[in-house]
Amino acid sequence: MKRTFVAGMVSALALATTAAADIKIAHIYGKTGPYEAYAKQSHDGLMMGLEYATGGTMEIDGEKIIVIEKDTQLKPENGRALLEEAYGDDEVDLAIGPVSSGVALAMLPVAEEYEKILIVEPAVADSITGENWNRYIFRTGRNSSQDAVSNAIALAGPNVHIATLAQDYAFGRDGIAAFKEALDGTGTDVTHEEYVPTDTTDFTAAAERIFNAMKDLDGEKKLFVIWAGGGNPMSKVNAMDPGRFGIEIATGGNILAALAAYKDFPGMEGATYYYYEIPQNPVNDWLVKEHMARFGTPPDFFTAGGMAAGIAAVEAIKKAGSTDTEDLIATMEGMEWETPKGKMVFRPEDHQALQSMYHFKIRVDPDVDWAIPELVRELGIDDLPIPVRNK
Repeated sequence: MKRTFVAGMVSALALATTAAADIKIAHIYGKTGPYEAYAKQSHDGLMMGLEYATGGTMEIDGEKIIVIEKDTQLKPENGRALLEEAYGDDEVDLAIGPVSSGVALAMLPVAEEYEKILIVEPAVADSITGENWNRYIFRTGRNSSQDAVSNAIALAGPNVHIATLAQDYAFGRDGIAAFKEALDGTGTDVTHEEYVPTDTTDFTAAAERIFNAMKDLDGEKKLFVIWAGGGNPMSKVNAMDPGRFGIEIATGGNILAALAAYKDFPGMEGATYYYYEIPQNPVNDWLVKEHMARFGTPPDFFTAGGMAAGIAAVEAIKKAGSTDTEDLIATMEGMEWETPKGKMVFRPEDHQALQSMYHFKIRVDPDVDWAIPELVRELGIDDLPIPVRNK
């Protein structure tokens, strides 16, 4: 599979070495820290994706897949150093990860320096496949614009006013910028923006500024929250009774543990990347069945993403017939493959995976521990005008 040509001829030694070679993949992600739950889901999904795509053999054309795990602890400097170690010392064929957008941005130049592929999953910031992108970066995870456009479709309407609350780093700021862009021309305006540190636990001051900015407006008023990790502000802001000003809280999808807090918001609408009961396809059927059997719980938000990345890696190597970087790039640009969400396709211009998103409405079932994001409408690839931002 790996190209080992000498003076136009393949040596017997090279053939023997190739036959016994392993395919090495580094998974570099924040195993410890605030996003630990995201990380575990991502890794479980990755391993299940590799298993599914190889028919359970964990081999491609007789070559064994070896996954090397590295923990960034959510520190950008660690992500950079660990990716250098993976490409240089471990000689991996490609890498997958990380969880955090800030860590991902530190890792991108390393892929370019070593001329090796980094499949970004699940870091979200637009700049990863935008201004900071290079040709060795492919992303299976959704980007901020996919979140933003799908939520704009779900929330925009005549005489709707929206305030935003987000974390003050790449994920939050990219997300709000993309959301505002997606609302352009819909007649819905962003009245006020609040950015707070990622470890904020007291949202009183930010909420009061939002209330003051919106209380005298006529029409429908919504507070759109973009948040990752612990300390989700929705319930805390809701406890301050935004309803007295006619303000409703809105947000996108999240992991099952976070969806428990959504039970306070029956009827709330938004858009999500994944909920295990929504997609209807053979890959998702397998994932749900196997995840329940192995872990006793449904697959979650980032499990589906990890699986999509694992399948993408296997399909690319199979179709390229090689782990050579240039062969993989040529194969992956425009590549379509099936995931728990259905079809994904790597857009040739920026290697962002185009994919469906799901407009939902929250339903509360007392017998279910979390709120259920019921499907209103699947937003397919053709429904989501996702900008190319790497120019």
